[in-house]
Amino acid sequence: MGGPRLDLEPIADHPPIGIDDQEHDAAVVAPVIEREDEDYLLFTRRADDLGKHPGQMSFPGGGAEPEDESILATALREANEEIGLGPAEADVVGQLDDIRTITEYAVTPFVARVPDREYERDGVEVAEIVVLPLSGLLDPANYETERRTHPYYGDIVIHYFHVDGYTVWGATGRILVQLLELTTEFEAPERIDRSTL
Repeated sequence: MGGPRLDLEPIADHPPIGIDDQEHDAAVVAPVIEREDEDYLLFTRRADDLGKHPGQMSFPGGGAEPEDESILATALREANEEIGLGPAEADVVGQLDDIRTITEYAVTPFVARVPDREYERDGVEVAEIVVLPLSGLLDPANYETERRTHPYYGDIVIHYFHVDGYTVWGATGRILVQLLELTTEFEAPERIDRSTL
């Protein structure tokens, strides 16, 4: 019997909530890899010497450029630059809600099925390409929350997913929570494991 699967239909039907009050726009692709045993999600680990979010786990993506025809074009261009995913290889299923980051970006996440193959990191922004199993992301033992005070948004909850020695948190953790809540039976618990208030 295989492991867990993502039901991507709710994402195709989801009416995404946009954000238009941030200084910058960005977009990411949440790549879904379907294997025989279970589904996986592809992440990048950002280079340790970057000025913004160094060393953090993220989905492939980045800031919008004037030449991008759309915010989806931004996501696909950045994914191509960072991991070598060809735009034609990405079977885009749908779009999640925009999120705000502490660096004043509005980030638009797209979810896409991608081929199960070796991807090539760009070597500048991406230190490592990491493929994590859905079972690990869904395991309650791997999940914790923290309540913090944000300089702009006040009282917020940070989600942490600890899988195979990697930790997904921050903006990517928030995107992941919505992705999992729409496609699996996952529900972010109301409990708070720790607080820095």
